Amino acid sequence: MTNSVHPAGSPDDADRRLWLGAATAAGGAGLVATAVPFVASLAPSEKARALGAPVDVDLGSLRLGELRTVEWRGKPVFVLRRTPEMIDALARHDALLADPRSRRSEQPEAARNALRSTRPDLAVIEAVCTHLGCVPSFRPTPGSPDIGAQWPGGFYCPCHGSKFDLAGRVFKNVPAPTNLTVPPHRFLSETALLIGADPGV
Repeated sequence: MTNSVHPAGSPDDADRRLWLGAATAAGGAGLVATAVPFVASLAPSEKARALGAPVDVDLGSLRLGELRTVEWRGKPVFVLRRTPEMIDALARHDALLADPRSRRSEQPEAARNALRSTRPDLAVIEAVCTHLGCVPSFRPTPGSPDIGAQWPGGFYCPCHGSKFDLAGRVFKNVPAPTNLTVPPHRFLSETALLIGADPGV
C-alpha cells in the first residue's frame, strides 16, 4: 500500500490551495448575496409606508416661514415653521373661522389648542382639503387681492375656494366642512419629527 504524500510547493498542493481559495471566496459571496436582501427586508417597504409606517422629517434646515411637503400614508403632509408674526396673527381672526377651537376636527389630543400643535412654531397638517380632497396651496401673505382683504394668510384650495388659516382651521362660508386634519406625530428632538406616531408613544 502506497501512501502518497505531496510535499509543500508541489503542483498538487498548489491546486488544492487554489481550489480552497475559490471555494472560500464563493462561500463568502453567497453569504453576502443572501445577507443583503435579508437586511433590506427589515426596512419598511413602500407598501408599508403607504399603509402608515411612520415617516422621519429632518427639521434642521427648515427656515422660518418655510413650508415643506412630505408623504405619509400616500397623502401629502405640510410641515410649516411659523414665524412669530404668523403665530400672533392666529389669535386675531377667530370670528372668521367655522371651528376656531377645533371641536369637530381630527387632531391628536396634545394638539387640541388654538395653534393645533404641540410646538407653537411648527404646524404639521395633512394637505388634503376636507371638501373633496384637493391639495390646498400655501398662501402666507395677508390681504391677497384674489382671496380678500381680510385674508390673514394660510392655505387656499384652488378647486372650490375653501380657505384655512396657518393652523389649518377652516373659514366660515366655504365648501370645506371641517379643519384640515392634524396627523399623529411627535418631536424626537429639536430637529427631528416623526409623523405617524402618537405624541405619547
